Amino acid sequence: MVVNSINFWLFFLVFLIPYFTLLRKFTKAQNTWLLIASYFFYGLADWKMLPLLAVVTGLYYVLGIAIAKYNVANPKRASWLTTLGVVIGVGVLLYFKYFGFFVTEFAKLFNSIGIHANIGTFNIILPIGISFFTFKLMSYPIEVHRENIIPSRDPVQFAAYVAFFPTILSGPIDKPNTFLPQMAKSRHFNEDDFSEGFKRVIWGMFLKMCIADRLSPWTDAILNNYSHHNATSICVAAVLYLIQMYADFAGYSDMAIGVARIMGFRVTENFKRPFFAQNVSEYWRRWHISLTSWITNYIFMPLTVAFRSWQPWGLYLATLINLVVIGAWHGANWTFVLFGLYHGFILIVIVAVEKKRKKMEKKHNLKKNEVYKWSRRLLTFILCVIGALLFRAASVTDFFATLGNLSRGFGRIHHEGLMELVVLGIPSIFIMFFKEFKDEYKRDVNFLHSKNTFVSVASIVAIIAYIIFMGALDGGQFIYFQF
Repeated sequence: MVVNSINFWLFFLVFLIPYFTLLRKFTKAQNTWLLIASYFFYGLADWKMLPLLAVVTGLYYVLGIAIAKYNVANPKRASWLTTLGVVIGVGVLLYFKYFGFFVTEFAKLFNSIGIHANIGTFNIILPIGISFFTFKLMSYPIEVHRENIIPSRDPVQFAAYVAFFPTILSGPIDKPNTFLPQMAKSRHFNEDDFSEGFKRVIWGMFLKMCIADRLSPWTDAILNNYSHHNATSICVAAVLYLIQMYADFAGYSDMAIGVARIMGFRVTENFKRPFFAQNVSEYWRRWHISLTSWITNYIFMPLTVAFRSWQPWGLYLATLINLVVIGAWHGANWTFVLFGLYHGFILIVIVAVEKKRKKMEKKHNLKKNEVYKWSRRLLTFILCVIGALLFRAASVTDFFATLGNLSRGFGRIHHEGLMELVVLGIPSIFIMFFKEFKDEYKRDVNFLHSKNTFVSVASIVAIIAYIIFMGALDGGQFIYFQF
């Protein structure tokens, strides 16, 4: 049941009516109803994994209380319990997401040196959304141990935070110290929240249905059959795939944030115009922000402290580990590890030359030079396109074979489905970039958020009509559901 489906909105309507009427004055009742709805929603997606979700939630709830108790009475025991919380979370991820991969890879290794390894068949079901709710859970004991949050004494409240249905499948990843306090008070219907939430939802639908789902058939046709296509088609498909991936994931994030806003919750922003980044480091501060900030807070910062005596090599190593974790978080495939290494090495170069770059910019007065800024943005975009191609590849071999196929030279672009792409997909990309350009440069040109009621309403009607007539109403699943 995806957010841009009729079934979801029927479910959401059934949820909202009692939420904002009968239960509006009763915080515990609202949270209980939210928990029931969240488990029902997750059960529709993956009912076999509901017991896992319930068990790990209960375990971390108890851990949080115990850690808070021992923070004062026995700090060493509190540290051990916090470590246990991290180990359990990592263990759950390793088993469900990576165990089969490791076994298969070791079997290949043994077979390659002449040792026959009969591993049988591993068919471990990957719980949908596990990467997202596990990270939410692991952050909880850490924040309690750091005394940044008082542990929840309400199991329903805590369980509803973990299973929060707008974000459980694909994020954003909300930290407990920003989200749990919002659950401590009742939520009432608010016109401003409804208006802003609704606008975020329809913009997310536009990104998903008019861009991502319109680009997908053409990019799939090229990149799934790269050996049959020339450099022109592959390069265009690679560029469009990065835009498709952004529109798909940012579209989901906008819809999730919008749905949560209608309910009275503020969810973490996940994207901030990443294609306007002037280097890859800035790109990661604008792309999948909730994951990047999670990794930075709980992995990168502790590593920089641990490696501080190795400067600058300690910083380089921490950066590389940080990006490899981000890559590996996406799945059990060497392509994701290589994706992390690729971005990690780029970031190391950025850090290494930063002082010289700033000195050059100051000497030649380049900081406000638009030609200089746009050239850096173009280079960043190209580097990220290569990364996206690696991200999408089924294997490392496929990735290098795709790059090798560029040697076939440039020629006519693949024409099947091209007209539909040009007529339906490309105009939507221009609309997206127009909005992001005005937001990035703070141009006072507003449509959905116009202070003029007529302009705002007309814009809402226009974008809904555009989605209906130009969007792919039967589009595929969100890319990040697989993670």
